Amino acid sequence: MDRRVFLGALTSATVAGVLSRTRAADAVQSPAPLRPKRLAAGDTVALVAPASATFQSMDVDIARESLEALGLKVKIGGHILARHGYLAGADKDRAADINGFFADSSVHAVLPIRGGWGSARALPYLDYDSIRRNPKILLGFSDITALLLAVHAKTGLITFHGPNGMGRWDAWSLEYLKRVLFNAEQVTMENPRTMTDRNSLVQIENRIRTLTPGKARGRLLGGNLTVLTTILGSPYVPSWDGAVLFVEDVDEDLYRIDRMFTQLKLVGALDRIRGFIFGTCAECGPGEGFASLTLEEILIDHIKPLGIPAWFGAMIGHQTPQWTLPVGANVEIDAGKGTIAMLDPAVR
Repeated sequence: MDRRVFLGALTSATVAGVLSRTRAADAVQSPAPLRPKRLAAGDTVALVAPASATFQSMDVDIARESLEALGLKVKIGGHILARHGYLAGADKDRAADINGFFADSSVHAVLPIRGGWGSARALPYLDYDSIRRNPKILLGFSDITALLLAVHAKTGLITFHGPNGMGRWDAWSLEYLKRVLFNAEQVTMENPRTMTDRNSLVQIENRIRTLTPGKARGRLLGGNLTVLTTILGSPYVPSWDGAVLFVEDVDEDLYRIDRMFTQLKLVGALDRIRGFIFGTCAECGPGEGFASLTLEEILIDHIKPLGIPAWFGAMIGHQTPQWTLPVGANVEIDAGKGTIAMLDPAVR
């Protein structure tokens, strides 16, 4: 989905106002990390719709059947097929489904069916005290970035950047999900190294590019770049101090990517992180005009001068198999190898 229709005006907000609000929000001490209980066969997962509308009931069936194939039971949010324009119902109703499932003792995980746009609008209506008292797995990506970061910022709960209900359930992505969420492993994330073309002498797909080599440890934070910058300056963003930042995006002109990194720089976020990872930017082109910076040049301009371990090409994005990343957990990255190593299990 082209989020520019929804987010263009928001991401062009004045930096001065964002700067003061972001620093004020970051002054609040982050809650201690809170780990949810691991998943097991027979557990119940709740499907919710915190963002864009789902128009086809078959999509709900596919998401439900995918979860059932993992041996899980499924509950469906009451507003899963609701619609308010492009949104899956009113903001308070979308939040009410999430609140209800966190309070439901029979539910072990909450899974958004899709992203799109709208999660940020529901953030003021979430019951963070209840979420803190009832820690559960919260999994998703893209627009769900707002939900993952807000819940972690307000409660300390480790959330998970990984497949949505209608997302990727390929074998490679599923292996990482099982290792992180079912097996409670301390996983080291690494791109696949298999050759997809038998005639290739070297790896062509899923390559990484190191910007600055080295290792760094810190709390893993990030998600979709557009959504992340949309909520900058709000009380729903965790502190960047000592963090390892990961981002990805899709269908954005490269000057917009440059603009969003400029915003992160001007609010002081980039100066406070210890490491950086960029995933993929599918369908991100030069846009209209006579010339454009490449994505690599944008990252060299904004990230390389920081002197921190950094690389791009990680398995984080919209059109590639993806890792399940623990948002808020402590990790060690190796920018020369392109790896993220969890220092502790993210579930108990």
